[in-house]
Amino acid sequence: MSAGSLSLGLDLGTSGLRSAVLGADGRVVSMARAIYEGDPTSAEAWWSGALACLKAQGAALREAGIDAARVDRIGVDGTSGSMVLTDADLVPLGPVLMYNSKGFDAEAEVISRHAPDPHIARGANSALARAMRLVAQDGAGRAAHLLHQADFIAARLMGRGGLSDVNNALKTGVDPETGDWPDWIGAVIAPALLPQPLQPGAPFGPISADIAEGLGLSPKAQVHAGTTDSIAAFLAAAPLKLGSAVTSLGTTLAVKLLSPSRIDVPQMGLYAHRLGGHWLVGGASNTGGGVLKAVLPGADLAALSARIDPAVESPLDYYPLAAPGERFPINDPDLSPRMEPRPDDDAAFLHGLLESMARIEQQCYAAIAGQGGGWPEHLVTAGGGAANATWTAIRERVLGRKIHASAETEAAIGTARLIQGG
Repeated sequence: MSAGSLSLGLDLGTSGLRSAVLGADGRVVSMARAIYEGDPTSAEAWWSGALACLKAQGAALREAGIDAARVDRIGVDGTSGSMVLTDADLVPLGPVLMYNSKGFDAEAEVISRHAPDPHIARGANSALARAMRLVAQDGAGRAAHLLHQADFIAARLMGRGGLSDVNNALKTGVDPETGDWPDWIGAVIAPALLPQPLQPGAPFGPISADIAEGLGLSPKAQVHAGTTDSIAAFLAAAPLKLGSAVTSLGTTLAVKLLSPSRIDVPQMGLYAHRLGGHWLVGGASNTGGGVLKAVLPGADLAALSARIDPAVESPLDYYPLAAPGERFPINDPDLSPRMEPRPDDDAAFLHGLLESMARIEQQCYAAIAGQGGGWPEHLVTAGGGAANATWTAIRERVLGRKIHASAETEAAIGTARLIQGG
């Protein structure tokens, strides 16, 4: 890439959108953010939020004296497993199904009859089961594209659908070694609806001229294959070397470890993605910051955390979930939250929650080690929870290892880095 070119990464997180622009030297030159207006589980809200974030990014670049037309690469990351069905004009055909939706037992039973590959999740909350439900709801038969969240935004930017990346398509059935949909996939879903998966970072095609004009971008800018939000967070936070691990503490808790071996145990919610010649092994729990917001609404978490002694183990044994259902290290769509007894003191309650989430994190890494992936040699934290020093100290005690703060914590930065090499 030329010295004057810029790479823009757009992150569609569960709580908002962020963008980052990197120079050819890999340094961050500008960042921006936006919120979802209306229902964040609406594909149109994804799109309006993406436009708002990109417009804010353009304004930030101009304020810094940088011409937004220098952006020649754009990549998008999104929540893994969130998807939408659209017509040929990229108009959503009904509501989206999010990564944590569940209850697709009939679809899971069909998958189990046809999927010989053990890396395919066969549970009632699997991504492929969600895709089947979306297609079944298309009574008029107008569907043209099944798109993951990142695919949908990339498609709208280009004005055409039909493309994905191997990382996002993994849980929908793509073989991560070949990058192809398996032969049996046609038995459960129409292959014509499935996007063509490319390697993360690979070029998709040029941005739509109309979209470019509206955003002040060059019509020559290329949209590139993105990745999932947790992989993007890994790329932002950790060195790309074996043994590196990242825990993302956002709305949910996700762990990733770079391993020499592919480890897929979908029955426990454990998956492996190709990354840099190795395998990024990990999974995501439904515990995390979203639980704290749900059970301590409006609380000053920083003030409560300051009242906790992280060297003292909390006697409370919880499994904090905002709603029933867990993905990893326990893959159980009906797992009930456990957050009783609740102390009268909110600081003691928060201590129990943070301690219990640290135990879940430890169980996640133990599950990877138990499958031959090894323990983290260099553990970094990304996401909003990384700023909580009390939580970090609790986690260091529970995990028995030093936890490093990441210089960069935004997934958008990881996506921008990814497309620089594409």
